Amino acid sequence: QVRLVESGGGLVQAGGSLRLSCAASGRTFSTYAMGWFRQAPMRERELVAAISSGGVTYHADSTKGRFTISRDNAKNTVYLQMHSLKSEDTAVYYCAARQSAFYRSRYYDRSADYEHWGQGTQVTVSS
Repeated sequence: QVRLVESGGGLVQAGGSLRLSCAASGRTFSTYAMGWFRQAPMRERELVAAISSGGVTYHADSTKGRFTISRDNAKNTVYLQMHSLKSEDTAVYYCAARQSAFYRSRYYDRSADYEHWGQGTQVTVSS
């Protein structure tokens, strides 16, 4: 069982930056594909960015150029660096993990593909 704990959320003004972190338990973090999702009130959960176990990344069009996903396997942590934040980025951000030891280049873009989820961290962007 993988336990995921997000941190780094908070209140920021539009145009500002935040870095979210997701710390994972266990010794096999490097074999997991990871994803960041977000869910705003009255909206469905959506993918923000994903990274394969081998480090291949994907960013949703709405965040491309502003957000960057990365991972540090030595620290069992995946990050989401967010710049130029907008009010529409306000949401609860969730970290997710899926075992992907044999598919090092594959990232996953559906929430149903992920096996483990964190509790979420709130990001609020004031305009």
